[in-house]
Amino acid sequence: MRVIALSTLKAYWTDNPSGAGAKDATLAWYQHASKADWASPTDVKADFGNASILKDGRVVFNIAGNHYRLVVWINYTYRVVYIRFIGTHAEYDKIDAQTI
Repeated sequence: MRVIALSTLKAYWTDNPSGAGAKDATLAWYQHASKADWASPTDVKADFGNASILKDGRVVFNIAGNHYRLVVWINYTYRVVYIRFIGTHAEYDKIDAQTI
């Protein structure tokens, strides 16, 4: 999969005081996702059983023992993952994962 964009994750680690603890776990997620070949939501669930599949290609991943949430939009046809949001569980509760 092509993950767009690692810079979004890096900005969260460096620019956000609450993001420092997410670095190792999100980097591990990024490396795993970059090597994956997800053709459908079922493939994502096979790799990440705790991922929440939303409608229209949105997926929510629990990161670092559910301390952080990562929201992505996946274009399965072109094998592209777009990072839409990274934040703490409390920050996630303030957004609409389906529209962000």
